[in-house]
This record gives sequence, structure tokens and C-alpha cells, in this order.
Amino acid sequence: MTTDTTATRQNPDSAAAAQLCTELSQVAERSKPSQETDPKDALSARMARFKALQAQKDSGKKANDKAARIEEGNKARPAELESKLRHVRDMAEFKLLKDGDPEFERKRAWDYTAEEDEIWKKRVAKKQRNKDNNVFNDYQREANKVYKRQIKQLSQTDLESYAASRAEKLQKQVAAGLLELVETDDGDVYTVDKQGRVNTPVEENYNCDHKPSKEAVDRLVDQLDKSERARLKARAARGLKDDDSGDVTYINHKNKQFNDKLSRFYNKYTAEIRESFERGTAI
Repeated sequence: MTTDTTATRQNPDSAAAAQLCTELSQVAERSKPSQETDPKDALSARMARFKALQAQKDSGKKANDKAARIEEGNKARPAELESKLRHVRDMAEFKLLKDGDPEFERKRAWDYTAEEDEIWKKRVAKKQRNKDNNVFNDYQREANKVYKRQIKQLSQTDLESYAASRAEKLQKQVAAGLLELVETDDGDVYTVDKQGRVNTPVEENYNCDHKPSKEAVDRLVDQLDKSERARLKARAARGLKDDDSGDVTYINHKNKQFNDKLSRFYNKYTAEIRESFERGTAI
């Protein structure tokens, strides 16, 4: 007994190998089919063990995926938190510098050139105009905003060819005497019609021979379809439906609701009068 313990302490690898061989032999003995065991029972036991192993593999895979997602989230969270803290720190430092020095803005402008300052002022003015333009003023300005937005969405619009054709038309009308060519002291040239409009072609009494390309027509059709889908989606979100049945006796949705309310309360009293109007026999 002492000799075996000493040998085990001196050579632990051999002891582990011996233990592994013993376990393998036990597994082999258990896996041998017994003469008294029914083959169907042995097959069902193997299938049950196989299904258990499959379930264990699936659960292990799900656990690994969940752990990987949690680890990725933990890696990304400190970066986002650090970015937010850096932004808050920068804003606090900027506020402290601005409140502590009355000439902060003037000294800050020393770091920029005159050209950069002019670009920045134009950018701020444009941003303010866009902000003020969001308020409803009149339908003409609203239509102009929609037109500009649609032109911007049609990114493939060939504005250069349009400007070239328009300039050619202006030149032809100047040569025909329909427009007057004016040159300023700075060398700028523009046209003026009889109504005083600048660089505006005169409407001539002949059919226009301009024909847009198929690609331009397809873009316009797609844009109209997109606008119509957006309009229907917005109406559906507000619970409105396009009902074209019957006569149109309203000018807007609120007026239609009011007319429907009147119809619910007074139609039973005015039915005879309305039928007389339809027949043309009303007094």
C-alpha cells in the first residue's frame, strides 16, 4: 500500500492514465449488449440518450450565444458612456469659459479667417430661415416649399441641361425682339420683358417642341406615386378614409363632419323637401 502511494506521488501521469483506462473499461462493459436485454429496449435507450445529448447541445449553444451578446454589450457600453461624459465635460468647460470672460466670443473669433466667418454666418442665417419657414404663412409659400422639397428628392434632375435650354430660349427671344437685354456696370447681363420680369421667357403662341426623356418621365411618375402613398398613409394614421361615394357637399374634412352631423339629426325632417328639389317641383 505504501509502495503504491509512493509510486502514485512520484508519477501522477501514470496514475491518471490508469484511472482513465479503468473508466473506459467500465463504459465498454456497460455498452456491451446483455444476452437477457431486449434489442428494442436497447435501441430505445440509445435513442433517448441521443435526444438528450441533442437537447443538451442546443441549450449549450443558446447559452453561449447569450453570453457572447452580453459580452459584446458590455464592451460597447463603456465606450458610449465615455463619449457622453466627454460631451458633457466639454459643454461644461465651454460654459465656464464663456461665463468667465466677457470678451470670449471676440477672442474665439481670432481662430477663424474672414472667409470661414462669412461661411459660418451664411450657415446660421440659412438655418434660421429654415426654422422660420416651418411656420405656416400662406399657401403660396407652402406650395413653394413642397416644390423645392420634391426637386431636392429628385436627385437625378438634370438642372444643367434645363438651365442651358432656358438660356438658349432667352437668347432667341432677345434676337426676336421679345425681350430687352440689359447690362449693368459690373458686367452682369440679364433680360427684361415688358412686365419688368427679369430672366423670364415670354410665353409665345406656338406649341412647345420640348419632349422630356423617358427616364425623366419615369422619375416624375415614381415621385407622384410616392407622394400619393405618403398622403394616404398620413390620412390612415389620422383615421380618415377617402370616400368618393355620393355627392360632394363639403369643402374640407371638418365641413364634412358638420354636414354628417346635420344629416343625422335633420334628414328625417327634410327628406320631402330634398326630394322635391331633386324632382324640380319645389315651390
